[in-house]
Amino acid sequence: MANINHKPSKYMLNLQHVLTPYANKEKNVVHGLVEINSSSINKYEFITESGQLKLDRVGYSSLAYPVAYGLIPQTWDQDGDMLDFIIANVTEELVPGSLVEARVIGVMKFEDGGERDDKIITVLSDDKRMDHINSYEELGEHWQKETEHYFEHYKDLKKPGTCKVLGFFNTDEANNIISECMERYTKEYAPKLD
Repeated sequence: MANINHKPSKYMLNLQHVLTPYANKEKNVVHGLVEINSSSINKYEFITESGQLKLDRVGYSSLAYPVAYGLIPQTWDQDGDMLDFIIANVTEELVPGSLVEARVIGVMKFEDGGERDDKIITVLSDDKRMDHINSYEELGEHWQKETEHYFEHYKDLKKPGTCKVLGFFNTDEANNIISECMERYTKEYAPKLD
């Protein structure tokens, strides 16, 4: 049975503010809320205040996400949104809105329109096909090139040249960024909660 270790409630919980970022910090496993499947051109986002999933936009080109994509709860990135995470090598589509546990294997530092919008790189923690992957480098050079190409060009038909990959970094750097975003959430967003 899937449980989140929360007191039962007659109201729908906004998991963005209920779940902790880490499901198991020792094993580098984070909670993640899936917004987008790989191979999609639709951009879905959770509404931060209410928790509903909304179609933010339909992509401007035929470029489709090469990875599944979502957010890590109780984090706040420099772009004024929850910290993004991407899931590499998903073999079957994930349901948008679903909660997953994902193992951190690195980070892609990213700038979108002059704002930092980093992407924590993960694999699904309970996918035995991914047990041997401990670093983004083990995904292969082509995975890195494809991911970088997508994120640098997916907005070219609307805002050319506004997205820039600043590099790929290891798990320690990814955890540093998660910690920074947890602290920013506590200081900047949590005081707004009812």
